[in-house]
Amino acid sequence: MKLRYLLILVLSLLLGCDSDRLFEKYKGMESQSWYLKDTVSFYFDEELEARSSLIAVKYNQDYEFRNLYLRYFLLDSTGQEVESQLINIPLFESSGKPLGSGFGNTYTRFDTLPLESGENFRSIHFVQYMRVDQLKGIEAVGLKRVK
Repeated sequence: MKLRYLLILVLSLLLGCDSDRLFEKYKGMESQSWYLKDTVSFYFDEELEARSSLIAVKYNQDYEFRNLYLRYFLLDSTGQEVESQLINIPLFESSGKPLGSGFGNTYTRFDTLPLESGENFRSIHFVQYMRVDQLKGIEAVGLKRVK
């Protein structure tokens, strides 16, 4: 367990050197599973324009599928939905090799969010769309906004 915290600290320091990053935050899954009823949400103090954003999925070898279907929702300051889209994020090659970068049996896969709306938004929400109640092996979901 201490090794895991050390790894997170080292990764945070390495990611801190990224000059293109405007925002980066992760929401961890308590049981390393993403349940169907769970929504991962990120809130912002001010409205943001739809610009280059990446989703990060931290996962491990316990994940049972090759990809992850999820839906994102953008909400404005009044709570109205301004955009929603289903996306597919590949996590493993067909050979079973994990995609993304990793250490040990934990990997992080970044993928571009196809934000299309010209509208500004105040929050973004992610829900898993894999048609199973519990996705084992999902450790965290993150959002990264870049210049």
